[in-house]
Amino acid sequence: MRKMLAVSVVLFIGLLLPLRASNTIQFFQPVAQAQEYLPDQPFSEEQLDNLLAPIALYPDPLLAQVLLAATFVDQIDEAARWMRAYNNSAAIDDQPWDVSVKAVAHYPSVLYMMSDQIDWTTALGQAYVYQSTDVMNSVQHLRSLAYSAGNLSTTPEQEVVAEGDYIEVVPAQPEYIYVPAYDSAVIYVEPAYFYPVPIIIFGPPLLIGVWLNHDCDWRGHRIFYHGWRGGGWIARSRPHIHITNVYVNNNYTNIRINRNIVRRYVNYSNLNRFSSVHREVRYDNLARARGEGPVNPNLGNKIIRRNLDVTDPRIDTYRGHLPAEQRPEREEKRPPAGVLPRPAPQREAPRVVRPAPQLPPPQIERPPRTVFGAGRGDFDPRAASQRGQASRMPAIQPRPVAPRPSPPAGRAGTPAGGRRP
Repeated sequence: MRKMLAVSVVLFIGLLLPLRASNTIQFFQPVAQAQEYLPDQPFSEEQLDNLLAPIALYPDPLLAQVLLAATFVDQIDEAARWMRAYNNSAAIDDQPWDVSVKAVAHYPSVLYMMSDQIDWTTALGQAYVYQSTDVMNSVQHLRSLAYSAGNLSTTPEQEVVAEGDYIEVVPAQPEYIYVPAYDSAVIYVEPAYFYPVPIIIFGPPLLIGVWLNHDCDWRGHRIFYHGWRGGGWIARSRPHIHITNVYVNNNYTNIRINRNIVRRYVNYSNLNRFSSVHREVRYDNLARARGEGPVNPNLGNKIIRRNLDVTDPRIDTYRGHLPAEQRPEREEKRPPAGVLPRPAPQREAPRVVRPAPQLPPPQIERPPRTVFGAGRGDFDPRAASQRGQASRMPAIQPRPVAPRPSPPAGRAGTPAGGRRP
């Protein structure tokens, strides 16, 4: 009996161990995938600045959703197509998208901006997956530049809170949030008093909804789920929203991102036009580090470049040439010792061949053409015609007509033949 019991225990353990091992492999599989696809060449600080410049001044709750949604780039493209087709904000919550994509879909202008620049959105998602701490530091660096230039301050649309080394941008009104619009090449480097018009403008007021369920923790360099618990702008806006389990759910405590974004192809040459802060920074090193060959930047760009400066030396890189500072130096070939260098052949100046002056064609007098011929030789067709008419004159004269004899007289009052009329 004991022997049978021992055999049963061994069989049970033998069946249980493979099952637990398979569950363990499945549990750690996402972590293994994330480590497998870490890049050999990460984004530099300057590259991150250029990449984040268009959205660094967004309000914190909206910026948090944009960074998370950028990792679900396929759903961003699908949501943009759906919104352009139906434009039904009431049905967004029923769509099978990630909660961050649903939140961005409630602000169509931001959604369309992300879908229209799919390479930029993909690179933004990859940057957050690869270097989330560096991304948060880059946002703070850009905000400090705009704040120092006097271009980032509290307005009726937004509240700017500068505490220590961190700058927060939050909604100033409890019911509405505003999306800022600005020129990245100006707002981070040029003081505001240089321009007679506002250097930053805001779009129409947009509702603050329950979908803004994430925020930025700048001291912790992370994005967190607040579940509409907290102070500041969250406490001001909480009375104006309707809590639903679509966005307020304990399952969102662990932030969800799509790590498979690292597998998606990016045409990094299209990112070279995002050079508003650091003008000379390019993304070609990322293309080479991730096994991409030379890419024609005009393919798939969908941008019509007008007023191109043809004297810009950077154009040379679009023609398959390396910049001058990256070209390998050629070794100068020197003749052996004791051998005089061969003099360079003297090239003759090109002979200029001038075209001969063209003379006007000679004027040749020709007799006038007539219907009788080309007027060649001494034959005069008019004289011949007159002679022919003179010779025909006797033949065409009319003959004299003889008088007709009168009829014989008959009976008085009766014509010849004896018939009466």
